[in-house]
Amino acid sequence: MLFLSVNLNAQEVITQNVRGTISDIDSKQPLVGVTLYVKDSEPIIGTVTDIEGNFTFKDLPIGRHTIVANYLGYETKAIPNVLVGSGKEVYLNVELSESLTQLEEVVVTANKNKGDALNDMSTVSARSFTVEETKRYAGTFNDPARMVSSFAGVTTNPNGQNDIVVRGNSPKGILWRLEGVEIPNPNHFADEGASGGPINALNSAMLDNSDFLTGAFAPEYGNAYSGVFDMKLRKGNSEKREYSLSAGALGFDGTLEGPFTAGYGGSYLINYRYSSLAVLDELGIVNFFGVPKYQDLSFKMHLPAGKAGHFTIFGLGGLSSIYQEDRDEDNEDYVHRTADWNAHMGVVGLNHMVPLSNQVYIKTNLSVSGNGAGGEYSRRNAIGEFFVAGREDTQNDWLRASTCMNYKINAKHRVKGGLTYTNLGYYMFSEYDNLGEGDYTTELDASGRSDLVQSYVNWKYRISDDITLVTGLHHAYFMLNDNMSLEPRLGIKYFSGPKQSFTFGVGMHSKVESLATYTAMVQDEEGNYTMPNKELGLTKALHVVGGYQYNFNRNLRLKGELYYQYLYDVPWENDPSSPYVYGNESSGWTNRALVNGAVGRNYGVELTLERFYNRGFYYLLTGSVYDAKFDSPDGVQRNSSFNGHFAGNILIGKEFKVGDPSKNKTIAINAKVTGFGGGYYTPIDLEKSIEGNAEEYDWSRYNAERAENVFKADINITYRRDRKNTTHEFKIDLQNITNNQAVVGKYYEDRKQIIENEVQWSIFPNIIYTIQF
Repeated sequence: MLFLSVNLNAQEVITQNVRGTISDIDSKQPLVGVTLYVKDSEPIIGTVTDIEGNFTFKDLPIGRHTIVANYLGYETKAIPNVLVGSGKEVYLNVELSESLTQLEEVVVTANKNKGDALNDMSTVSARSFTVEETKRYAGTFNDPARMVSSFAGVTTNPNGQNDIVVRGNSPKGILWRLEGVEIPNPNHFADEGASGGPINALNSAMLDNSDFLTGAFAPEYGNAYSGVFDMKLRKGNSEKREYSLSAGALGFDGTLEGPFTAGYGGSYLINYRYSSLAVLDELGIVNFFGVPKYQDLSFKMHLPAGKAGHFTIFGLGGLSSIYQEDRDEDNEDYVHRTADWNAHMGVVGLNHMVPLSNQVYIKTNLSVSGNGAGGEYSRRNAIGEFFVAGREDTQNDWLRASTCMNYKINAKHRVKGGLTYTNLGYYMFSEYDNLGEGDYTTELDASGRSDLVQSYVNWKYRISDDITLVTGLHHAYFMLNDNMSLEPRLGIKYFSGPKQSFTFGVGMHSKVESLATYTAMVQDEEGNYTMPNKELGLTKALHVVGGYQYNFNRNLRLKGELYYQYLYDVPWENDPSSPYVYGNESSGWTNRALVNGAVGRNYGVELTLERFYNRGFYYLLTGSVYDAKFDSPDGVQRNSSFNGHFAGNILIGKEFKVGDPSKNKTIAINAKVTGFGGGYYTPIDLEKSIEGNAEEYDWSRYNAERAENVFKADINITYRRDRKNTTHEFKIDLQNITNNQAVVGKYYEDRKQIIENEVQWSIFPNIIYTIQF
């Protein structure tokens, strides 16, 4: 094939470079001599990978392009909708699968559906998401957690938190991974034991394409039973320095990337963000009683080391705090109560990957991470005097070391096994005095260390180009109480033709609870405080999933999944008359004596109709119908707190070229409509709440009340202008534009001694300006 170079006049057409690397999906070895071309280019624009698998398209016109990769003996792969802007170069990591049909001059099209997981060991209930999707979808605020709530079977907290509810499971069952390493909850203002928060600390400008899993996980994923975020950071530009600055309602941030030295191949990438409201508060521009202040930093350094492989150093950290005052409506100088709250999280990791041969590589990870939250709450007693009603300080740290070996035996067989050792440290303290009598009740008072050891083995067997089987084992051993779990897993994907495929997955999964749960103080019948929950075992689940997908064409698909989840060994109260099941909590801990006895059942059906972005237009329609219930200690089966019964989303977007084509102006309009059923909650006992000066529940009606159904419409409008070497972007993102106010719960207002409605998050605008250069 003859490739013609195109010499474009820079004054007439703005261009940018597209670079990347091509490697084997199983061995991760670079592929030399891969042919790449830009689809529908005239004359054809093409290039070839070098000895290190690198390729470069020089001076590609800005806009959207589809890049096709061909390599003899491998399946052809197309990378659609590569957005090329003038402000920064585009870097692509492309992996090709070896064809089982080893015939010369035969071109085999990849049997891989758009949106399939990047991790080829994930065959069911898994999909990848791109950085552009995170930014494009309305209502996401560039947050991957909010973005995945657009997928079938996934809902989020209607009160503004980004807690993720997957198939009726508690958000506690979510696993967050970054660069292959388990990390603490990466959200600002996060509570102890929570998996979400109001603001994500990880800036989307740092992300590479990543995976989200909703069930029947591959054997390498452990310590999760609900869902998995498997996120990756992109590499910085290794050839030139690039910058990005952004200002919006959620923060001011800057991104810097570039090479360490010319010709080395290593790079750095760093982003820092500071709360916009904190800046305005410090300047005296805003003045309200409770300004959220936060800042976060993330980075990645890619360090090639020749025959010794390559090293990666990465990190993410966030600090957040808020001081709130509840002032009298008639006299602002009179403060009824205050809350001083702070939280933090962080992780720093070192990854090393080295090939031992063309078929074997070893990857090793070392990381240090931690999180914590705490504060002090004060209010007035019966005679109007201030007193400290509660103090909390919870701190966790994790020292992790993991290693895995990957062996590509041949095109049909691949084996991967690994081991992760985690040393957990904790300091837990909490006390309260609701009546202001100086008699504090201690809920937490413990510190120490323990260990968690996990191991796994994966085997991928490509029976043919159309059938792939993945099976293996995951093992977890929690040394705090010598509890363990052995978890077999199986996944199958079958392409019955060029347009349709079937999937099936089954597996056992488990998770360690928050360490505060194990160390909670419980008062016995004699008035003594003990820690009975230290013997609590792992929460476990069995997942069974079957799926079908039909591709009407390259850009339109229909996908459906049926699933059944059997949760067991879920903690419940060690009292046969109690209705309490700990699996209904989304965070925190409980001062109840628990044992592993509860059983839960989640089952449902999910449908997705998706038109992938093509010719400036896309839509996504998702719907799910499900049921989620737990058996309680008193023998009654009750609805899970997260049993919404149904959920649906409609997303649609269009991109337009506007004005003079030579000015490179684009407007994108994206909209989202969401509806899902309300969850269940336990009503408040007003009389007991008034007597104890704190929220008390009517446990005889456990999860007997249901919240209202939630409706929400979001829209964002983006204006982008490409100039030579610079891209300007202005974006307006509006959440809940109809300002719907569904009642999603109740709370006790102790000052007024009444029960108030908790409503969904009201209309919220986010305006962002970004410049890349």
